[in-house]
Amino acid sequence: MLEYLYVFLVSIIFLIIPCTTAYARPEQSHSVSTIRSDINEQVYSIPFKGGGYVRVLFCIPATHRGTIIMFPGGSGDIGLGKNGVIRHDHNFVVRTRRLWNRQGYAVIIPDTINHINLRGQRSSATYAGLIQSIIAFAHEEAIVPVFLFGTSQGAIAAVNGTAHAASGTIAGVVLSESVSVMGGSKETVFSATPQKVTVPVLIVANQDDRCDVAPPQAAQQIASGMTASPEVRVFMVSGGITKSKKNCGSLTPHGYFGIENDVVDKVSAWLDAKSR
Repeated sequence: MLEYLYVFLVSIIFLIIPCTTAYARPEQSHSVSTIRSDINEQVYSIPFKGGGYVRVLFCIPATHRGTIIMFPGGSGDIGLGKNGVIRHDHNFVVRTRRLWNRQGYAVIIPDTINHINLRGQRSSATYAGLIQSIIAFAHEEAIVPVFLFGTSQGAIAAVNGTAHAASGTIAGVVLSESVSVMGGSKETVFSATPQKVTVPVLIVANQDDRCDVAPPQAAQQIASGMTASPEVRVFMVSGGITKSKKNCGSLTPHGYFGIENDVVDKVSAWLDAKSR
């Protein structure tokens, strides 16, 4: 029922909002103050099957050996404006985008459509189809390996997108602090058919994560569900600072707050091995 409601809402939205007709033209691009002056951030509107578009932030270093499509947790709404301004930028995969650029990876971060809450929708066939459009866009922009990376609730999207990706379009998938216990969203990574994932998988879990729907001890259980993957690795980290009021907040060990550089370095080493 939720999936049909999502499709209905998207259809109504795009009766009002005109669609973009090509991947190659950003809505608006701008240079930003970054760690390196040769990094650009551009906003694109990507059309998807069934009509409509999804707005994404494309963070591009001068040269890159891979592209990572990042799926934030929570509601998935980052509040991305046409001018590239992000209203909600605390999520781990959003606030670390320039660190990934420094490692030699372009980053694509999709927003939700018209700020719709993605809880309960990330494992749906509709959202899997939208992800396939983003993957196609990534391949249009550069001939480099493409990876999916999802954190917390976003890990559900990453599993779903990978499970339904066309053969050869995804080089690997990274899941961090994955939602594995059923909560308010009524879906987990196990709802997204992990048994259909056929690419290498890296599962990152923080021993100090206290989020009740993403227990670190479930990492091995998630790995066991990836029965078709040629390689599944579980990587445990520890540490982090708690600044958010909730244990599942972005500024806690759940969101690697205070240990971002260490996590990015170690995940990048795994990506490098798969990018060769």
